[in-house]
Amino acid sequence: MQNYSSIQKLLHDFIFNNKFVNKSLFELEKIIYLKQIKLENKPHTFITGLPRSGTTSLLNFIYSSNEFASLTYKNMPFILSPNLSKIFNQKNILKKERLHADGISFDINSPEAFDEVFFNNKNGYIKNELSNYINLILSSEKKERYLSKNNLNFNRIDLINSILSKCIFLIPIREPLHHAYSLLNQHKHFIKLQKKDDFIRRYMNYLGHNEFGLNHKPWNLPLNFNELDNINYWLEQWCLFYDNIFEKYKNHTNCLFIIYENLINPNYIKILLEKINLSGNDRLDLNFFKNANKKEINVDYSTSTYKKAKIVYENFKNRTLKN
Repeated sequence: MQNYSSIQKLLHDFIFNNKFVNKSLFELEKIIYLKQIKLENKPHTFITGLPRSGTTSLLNFIYSSNEFASLTYKNMPFILSPNLSKIFNQKNILKKERLHADGISFDINSPEAFDEVFFNNKNGYIKNELSNYINLILSSEKKERYLSKNNLNFNRIDLINSILSKCIFLIPIREPLHHAYSLLNQHKHFIKLQKKDDFIRRYMNYLGHNEFGLNHKPWNLPLNFNELDNINYWLEQWCLFYDNIFEKYKNHTNCLFIIYENLINPNYIKILLEKINLSGNDRLDLNFFKNANKKEINVDYSTSTYKKAKIVYENFKNRTLKN
């Protein structure tokens, strides 16, 4: 998005500001392509949770199996028309590091969290059209399973599960203090970027990426900490978010809690692949994962809030992937 031309920015603004255009293209897609598809309820996989927890690494790792279809940069900005977007979209993106400056690179074929454009509709529309939308994406990539990374889908686990009974949810959890520190740094980083280029702010809004920056939206109502430049705000948000996730989904057999720090362990990865029916791909490249919790955190933080967060973290560790 940082290197888009003025024309590309105008196109994105036009498409994303006009739901009628998006939905019209979606209806056209269904007329042309949906009749060719045999609808099946496969174990589609949804990655969700707080950003900076390893969601993108999980997405790239699983997508590299070549067993899944996912929305990619070649679908932008025609997110609701994955087949037609290949005709409309002739741009190329050379491999480069993403704006987060975290060592993760992408190109035109990289998967990304784009399906919020679809999910940002009323529940009735989602119930009626989710299977159609996923099957259009599957058709565009000639695959049988869908892979999604959407940090907002934690709010829709029950809804999605009611439509796709065989789906799997991967919810990564990262050590709370390091995670909160990463969230704080990304927030400051994106504020600077968005002040320099307002299209970055608009682009993130279009895709529902309000995790960081000028238009940040909290996941829960703050209790004791309201200052966004204070690590305690992010630590408290971590605690509220994951405590709620644990209580809601600890007994859901298709909700798999993934400990971020364990993703560098080949045996842990093997169990993960078995759980998502990819056991034949246990030689996938583990370089997608790295232990990012090496930085020393030299900021003051609330020991009582951290203590609560650590209890939640231990609860997840006791419920993580096991044979």
